[in-house]
Amino acid sequence: MEGQVLPLTPMMQQYLEIKEKCKDCLLFFRLGDFYEMFFEDALTASRELEITLTGRDCGLEERAPMCGVPYHSAETYINKLIDKGYKVAICEQVEDPKSSKGIVKREIIRIVTPGTIIDPNALEDDKNNFLISVYSNINSYGIGIVDVTTGEFHVTEITGVNSNRKLLDEIAKYKPSEIICNEEFINSKEIIKEIKNRFHTYINQYHEWSFDYEICYKKLLNHFKVQSLDGLGLKEFNFGICAAGSLLEYLSETQKISMGNITGITPYFIDEFMRLDISSRRNLELTETLREKTRKGSLLWVLDKTKTAMGARLLRKWLEQPLLKKEEIKKRLDGVENFKNNPMLREELKELLNKIYDLERLMSKIIYGTVNGRDLIALKNSISVLPHIKSLLSECDASYQKEIYNSMDTLEDIYELIEKSIIPEPPISIKEGDLIREGYNEEVDKLRKAKKEGKQWIATLEKEEKEKTGIKNLKIKYNKVFGYFIEITKSNLDSVPEHYVRKQTLANSERYITPELKEIEDTILGAEEKVVELEYNLFTEIREHIAKEVTRIQKTAKEIAIIDVLQSLGEVAEKQGYVKPEITEEDIIWIEEGRHPVVEKMMSMEQFIPNDTYLDEKENRFIIITGPNMAGKSTYMRQVALIVLMAQIGSFIPAKSAKIGLVDRIFTRVGASDDLASGQSTFMVEMSEVANILNNATKKSLIILDEIGRGTSTFDGLSIAWAVTEYISNNKKLGSKTLFATHYHELTELEGKIEGVKNYCIDVLEKGDDIIFLRKIKRGGANHSYGIEVAKLAGLPQEVINRAKAILAKIEETDISKSTKQIHEKYEIKKEEKVKEPIQLDLFYSEQVKFIKDLINLDVLDMTPMEAIQKLYELNKKAKTLIKE
Repeated sequence: MEGQVLPLTPMMQQYLEIKEKCKDCLLFFRLGDFYEMFFEDALTASRELEITLTGRDCGLEERAPMCGVPYHSAETYINKLIDKGYKVAICEQVEDPKSSKGIVKREIIRIVTPGTIIDPNALEDDKNNFLISVYSNINSYGIGIVDVTTGEFHVTEITGVNSNRKLLDEIAKYKPSEIICNEEFINSKEIIKEIKNRFHTYINQYHEWSFDYEICYKKLLNHFKVQSLDGLGLKEFNFGICAAGSLLEYLSETQKISMGNITGITPYFIDEFMRLDISSRRNLELTETLREKTRKGSLLWVLDKTKTAMGARLLRKWLEQPLLKKEEIKKRLDGVENFKNNPMLREELKELLNKIYDLERLMSKIIYGTVNGRDLIALKNSISVLPHIKSLLSECDASYQKEIYNSMDTLEDIYELIEKSIIPEPPISIKEGDLIREGYNEEVDKLRKAKKEGKQWIATLEKEEKEKTGIKNLKIKYNKVFGYFIEITKSNLDSVPEHYVRKQTLANSERYITPELKEIEDTILGAEEKVVELEYNLFTEIREHIAKEVTRIQKTAKEIAIIDVLQSLGEVAEKQGYVKPEITEEDIIWIEEGRHPVVEKMMSMEQFIPNDTYLDEKENRFIIITGPNMAGKSTYMRQVALIVLMAQIGSFIPAKSAKIGLVDRIFTRVGASDDLASGQSTFMVEMSEVANILNNATKKSLIILDEIGRGTSTFDGLSIAWAVTEYISNNKKLGSKTLFATHYHELTELEGKIEGVKNYCIDVLEKGDDIIFLRKIKRGGANHSYGIEVAKLAGLPQEVINRAKAILAKIEETDISKSTKQIHEKYEIKKEEKVKEPIQLDLFYSEQVKFIKDLINLDVLDMTPMEAIQKLYELNKKAKTLIKE
C-alpha cells in the first residue's frame, strides 16, 4: 500500500536497539560465524578495513549496507580499527541458537578502546598500555593511571602553580593510549590540543556524574572491599579519588567484568621522583631516539638486557621516574653490584628467567576468561623454575635479593593443579575436548573409554558387514551432518541387504544406516558430546580457581621483574666497565672520566674520550662551555645528565669514579626542530622551554643549556643568553648546577665577575688549515670559533671555503674588529668587583660589529651547499657596502 512504512525485521530491530546503547562505537554484531556491521557502521568499517560492502534485507524498501568479518579472526580487524581511533563494541549471542525460541538473545559483552586492548598481538611486550583519567578542578588535577593488561593502578594529583605544565610532564611519563576526562578538562582547548599533538592520545569526555567524589569513594570501597580508603593511602587525595573512581566506572562499563586483576592501588606525590619535563625526556633520548623514534640509540637500548616482559616494562618504569631517596637508590645499587660481581650466578639466573612467560598479562587473560589450555601450560612451565630462582637468591648478599628470597611465593600448589589437570600439549580451542589429563576426573575417563570402545565397535562392525555382504570395499564413515553411515559403491548395489536403509545418494555411491549402527552411533556421539562439555566445565573451574590466586601470582611476578632488572643492570655494568657511584645528599656532582653510555656503545672502532666534571653549589655551579660545532660539547653535557639520571635509577655508570649529589630535576634546552609542527617559531619554542626552566628549577636541579638565543638576531640572542646566565647563577634566585654551551664568546667574560661561573672549552688541535677535535674539555674559553674549518670538515666545496677565508681576512684587515674590544673595555668590570646587579649590555653596536657577529655565529652545518653559497654572496655584498662606508 502506497505510503505504508515497512516494519524492520526482528533481527534488525534487535540490532538497532543494541546500537542505541553504544552510539560512539562500531558495533560488531554476531551472526553465526561472523561479526556483521550495518548502515553507517558498515560504510565506515568497509572503508577503513578495505572489506567488501554488501547489503541485507532488513524490512525497508532498500537493503541495509552490510559488511562482516569472521569471528575467529576478529581481533585483527578490531585492532586495526582501534589503531585508527575508533571504539568497538562486541555483541555476542548469549544463548544457544538451538534452544532459543524466536530471535537469539544478544548482548554487548565488551567495548574495546585504545586503553583497554588485551590482545597480545596488538601490544608491545616491553611497554605498558596505560589508560588515564584526568579530573580537572580549577587548575588542580586528579590523575588515575591503569594498565588493564597487568593490573597496575596508580593515583596522584597536581595542585598549585604551573599545574598545566606538571600535568603534561606526568602524561609524558606514562604516554597513555587513551585519556578519559571531565567536562572542565575537555574545555581546556589548548592543553587538549597539545596532548593530542605530542602524544597522539585518544581523548574522550566521560559521564560527569562518574567524577562525583561520593560515587567515586564508594566505587573504590566496593572494588577493593575495604571499610575506608585511608588504609589504601588515599586520605590526602580528594581529586585523585575522583580520577581513580571514574576510571573503575569506565572499566566496569566497557569491560563488563569485575576487573579482579586490579588488586591494589598505589598513590604517590609527583615530587617523590625526579621530575623530567617533556623536553628533557625527548632530548636525553631515554626510551627512543630524537629523530628516528627508534629504540636503538636510546639509553633503554643500552641498559636493557632483561629476559622477561615484566622485567622489560619495569626497567622502562625505573628510567621514566628516577628516585630521590638515598637509601632506596643504594638498595638498588647494592643489588646490581651483587649480580655484577657474580657472573656465574647471573648466567644461571638468566637461563631460568628465559623460561618465564609474561605472568602479569597471563593473569589478565585468566581474569578476562580468554585464557586457553596452552596459556595454562605456559603458566605451569613458568612456575616450575621459581624454586630454582629462589634457591639461587639464597646465595646473594644484597638486602634487595634477601628480601625477595624471604618473601617469594613459588606457587607450588598452582603448579600441581595444572600438572594434574591439563594435558602437556593441549589444543588451542577449549571447546573441542582433549584438554583434561587422564586420572583428573573419573567421569571424563569413563566417557573417553566409551568413546574409544565405540570406535572399536565400529571397526568390528565394518569387518562383520564386509563378511556378511561380500562387499570388500564397504566402508563405515562419519561426518557432522549425517553421523555414521555405511558407504557402498554403485557397482556393488546388487549385494546390499534388504535391512539396509538408504540415507543419501551420491554420484558414485550410496549411503546406508542399520539399526545396529544407529545404536552404536548414539553411544559414541553421546559420549563425545558429554566429554567435550564436561572438559570445558572443568577447565572453567580450574581457571576460576587460579583467578582467585591473582594477588599471589602478581606479587611473584613483580619480584621476578625486580630480579630481572637488577641482573640486567649488573650485566651491562660488567660488560661496559661501569662503576658504582657514591650517592650523597651534598650539592655536588663529581665525575671522573665520564663517558656517554649510548655514544660509547655506538662507536665500533674509535675509542670514546672520557672527561671529568665538577659541579657544586659554590664556585663551580655554572659552567660555560665554548668551542666549535662538532667538537663534542653536546655529547659532553648530555653524558653528565645521563650519568646523574642513571645513578638515581640505581644503575652503575660509565665513569672511573663518581660522587653524585641527589638532583630533584633535570632540565635540557637543546633544539626545537621537533616542535615546528605545532605552529610556533623555533625561537618561540626555545624561549618557552627556557621560561619553563627558570620558573621550575631549584637549587637541587641540573640544567643543560645547549645554545640560547640562536633563533633571533645576534644581539638580542646575546642579551638573552647573558641575562639567563645571570639569573640562573644567582644563588638568591636559582643557583642551579648548570652546563651552558654557547657560541657567544662574550659570555666567557662573566667568569670572575659573577660568583660560581667558570669557563671551559673543548680542546682543538690546529694543523695548518685543518683542525682535529680532541674531544677533551679543559679550563678556559675558546678564542676562535673555527667556523670555516668546521665548514671544510662538513664537506663544503673548496671554492666556497677559499672565498670565506678571503672575506674573513679582509674583515680582519680593517679596524672593524677593534670596535668589539673597545665596547668590552667600555663595559668591563674589574675582577675584584663581584656583580651585585645585572650587567648592562649596550645593544647599539655598529653595523660593522653586527656583520662580524653574523659571520662568527654562522652555523654552516645547518645549511645546504646552495644555502651556503647564497649566504656567502649576501655577506660579500654587505662587506663591500661596509668598506665603502
